[in-house]
Amino acid sequence: MSDLPSDFANELSALTREYLRSLPTDHLQFCANYFQKRLQSQRAEFVLAQQLSSTNAGAMATTNFPGSNPFGSSPSNTAMHALQEEDETDQMTSPTASFPSNYNLNRRTSVSAESLNPTSAQNDNWAPPFHQKTADQWSRLKTAVSGNFLFAPLDDDQSTAVLGALQEKPIPAKDIKVISQGDVGDFFYVVENGSFDIYVNPSGKIASGPDGLGSKVGNVGPGGSFGELALMYNAPRAATVVSTERSTLWALDRVTFRRILMDSAFQRRRMYEGFLEEVPLLTSLTPYERSKIADALETRRYPAGTTIIKEGDVGEAFFILESGDAEVFKRGTEQPVNRYKKGDYFGELALLNDKPRAASVVSKTEVKVATLGKDGFQRLLGPVEGIMRRNDPSKASVESVDPLAS
Repeated sequence: MSDLPSDFANELSALTREYLRSLPTDHLQFCANYFQKRLQSQRAEFVLAQQLSSTNAGAMATTNFPGSNPFGSSPSNTAMHALQEEDETDQMTSPTASFPSNYNLNRRTSVSAESLNPTSAQNDNWAPPFHQKTADQWSRLKTAVSGNFLFAPLDDDQSTAVLGALQEKPIPAKDIKVISQGDVGDFFYVVENGSFDIYVNPSGKIASGPDGLGSKVGNVGPGGSFGELALMYNAPRAATVVSTERSTLWALDRVTFRRILMDSAFQRRRMYEGFLEEVPLLTSLTPYERSKIADALETRRYPAGTTIIKEGDVGEAFFILESGDAEVFKRGTEQPVNRYKKGDYFGELALLNDKPRAASVVSKTEVKVATLGKDGFQRLLGPVEGIMRRNDPSKASVESVDPLAS
């Protein structure tokens, strides 16, 4: 694949690894599902990069998102279907009462002006709504949102506020239209259980007739979510979502979504961008490339004496040390073979070469690290891969390559 563009070759390599790991029986469906998920992730990163950097943006947002439906629909409004940019319901076949009180039938399709600055309302007296929940509901809700990328950056206080604002919305049967393409989005939804099909009509809205929903482009199951991008952009929904069975949703209103989730992502992104500017390896990246990495990084904390990486383990993540000190040990040695401080990185060559870790990293003090998983590493750090593959002079005194890769 030497003649292929590097980005395309990386995508095929990642697909091959996932295929060999899963060994699916339906090859075409596996590939379709894989690339649909990849598109979701890529579009999410793009939208967050655009949205969160537009702190002085105007009031109205366009519905012409970048990208297109990978299954052939029109690019104008369908690009974000993979992010489940779907909209609230315009007509439900049964339980209107099961949705929030300001959920209206045949809602307008125009969108009123609203600031896109995530920090524009920091100093007012707004407080998020709180909906009482039983112990069972709290437990089920926490399980439903665990692993959702929009909730990952929240601190404990923000997480408590968002969970308190979420409302349980039972969907009692199949064929209930939860959101409709072309409608205004007022809620973001998290799926606790059940299943929902996603439809996109190339015209940009639902039409009459049996095929009015358009083509089915995806499905959302437990742990999934939909409706976020219409809230972020104040734009009409780009798809229709219909239940396929009895299900349970959790709904978050527009204001809470924007005030907490968007602001949290904005602040986290700004913090990581500033930190990445101080990492020598990444000085060759453009601000936009650094912003993409910042969106994908995940923070982890380790107390002193914790083994962050163990010799012999398969490399699954790349690490940048945000604070604290860490030491590198190899089997048979009592003294560290290397030391890391703020701004140092490790674990990259094990990912590039798909080799086991050749050393262990142990926190000397309490440390905070920013991590990037294998797929994100290979996709986002392409511009610095050549630098990483060469000897890093700062490590040459210990080993000629990353001590965490054999």
